[in-house]
Amino acid sequence: MLGKFQAIKYLRRGKVGIIPTDTIYGLVGQALEKKTVERIYDVRQRKPDKPLIILISAIDDLKLFGIKVDRKMNAILEKYWPGKVSIILPCKYKKFYYLHRGTGGLAFRLPANESLREILLQAGPLVAPSANPEDKEPAINLAEARKYFGDKIDFYYGSGKLQSPPSTLIKVVKGKVEVLREGAVKI
Repeated sequence: MLGKFQAIKYLRRGKVGIIPTDTIYGLVGQALEKKTVERIYDVRQRKPDKPLIILISAIDDLKLFGIKVDRKMNAILEKYWPGKVSIILPCKYKKFYYLHRGTGGLAFRLPANESLREILLQAGPLVAPSANPEDKEPAINLAEARKYFGDKIDFYYGSGKLQSPPSTLIKVVKGKVEVLREGAVKI
């Protein structure tokens, strides 16, 4: 069985794997490595114009993506984070096109799960779509994930069953929260 620190080593080297997130198993890789992100799109057969959610270890990680947070936005972020809420923030930088796919925004989540936060702190921000090919049900355990991906990915980490609703997805428009997807947290 692969341990957490081995998974972190793989992630630091740009590898792609399955890990438990704070909601469901995720197909994860370094968010700041374009080649890794493109590999996840390929392996997952994800629609190329659909951005991925990025897991971060702290609000300060947003700076890595050129996102500045004012006091008003910080108050909103602190209301929902850490937790199972993904928040779309504006990002139009061309260098992050491989992440925002021309949408002008990136969805971030700061999980409350301490074990996951430790991975993020040591491995860096991770893209983390659910562990399933496009249009299939998310894997609820590693056995299901292996059926989907086999040896197309580099590692599998975790144990047990995860069957939570996906994160709630929101966007802040003119200071007001707009719910785009109801999920694990009711807003």
